[in-house]
Amino acid sequence: MADINLPPVHPGEILREEYLIPLSMSAGSLAKNLHVPRTRIERLATEQTAVTPDTALRLAKFFSTTPEFWMNMQASFDLKTSAAAIQDQLAEIHELHAA
Repeated sequence: MADINLPPVHPGEILREEYLIPLSMSAGSLAKNLHVPRTRIERLATEQTAVTPDTALRLAKFFSTTPEFWMNMQASFDLKTSAAAIQDQLAEIHELHAA
């Protein structure tokens, strides 16, 4: 099987594609329900900003998910984008082998 390197998925893409669009809900409407500024949700849904713990807690409450669901997506995205950015430097690091 071929090794397929898919780009990392931003949590904002999941929010937009799996929640907002199917529910026909605007970022502004969601923001109002979460009691946060409209721009916070707009920037998240357009993948311009990261999920914060505060936002994860609010999204989890509203959508009956868990805050870990949102934070794990963010952590995965951050790790994958960081790994790609420093892949040459990581390649130069030799693993410790027990003697």
